[in-house]
Amino acid sequence: MELTVLEQVTALGRMPIGRLRDTWKVLFGRDAPASYRPEQLVRRLAWRVQEIHYGGLSQKAQDALRRVVAEDDLAGGRPRAPRRPAGALAPGTRLVRSWGGGDHVVTATADGGFEYAGKRFRTLTAVAKAITGQHLSGPRFFGLVAAREGGA
Repeated sequence: MELTVLEQVTALGRMPIGRLRDTWKVLFGRDAPASYRPEQLVRRLAWRVQEIHYGGLSQKAQDALRRVVAEDDLAGGRPRAPRRPAGALAPGTRLVRSWGGGDHVVTATADGGFEYAGKRFRTLTAVAKAITGQHLSGPRFFGLVAAREGGA
């Protein structure tokens, strides 16, 4: 007796990851992406089970998606803007540090610098020096990196 679509989809949620990956290989004809967590596998497999049983997207829906892709720079496969370097803050990120009895708010700018008290700074270290009067590690002062144990 063949399981209904609902029974198949429900069974996916109870499968161990090894069995989910085996099911993926059967339904897609290739190995599942190694980075997929079980929840992702279940959702995508559930879609595939329904797609096989009920049919995929209508031709009208496929055409609409193609139009969107053709009109969208990112969806059209054009190069994306370069990623920020590891540890770089997104523009607009606000850092708040209590020091000397007051809160000091620093905002990351789009050019990779920082704004504090109406002034522009190239580095967080320069901001930390403006606040404290001492040369300190800016990322450490604002709690972005932990101080090394037994070190300075």
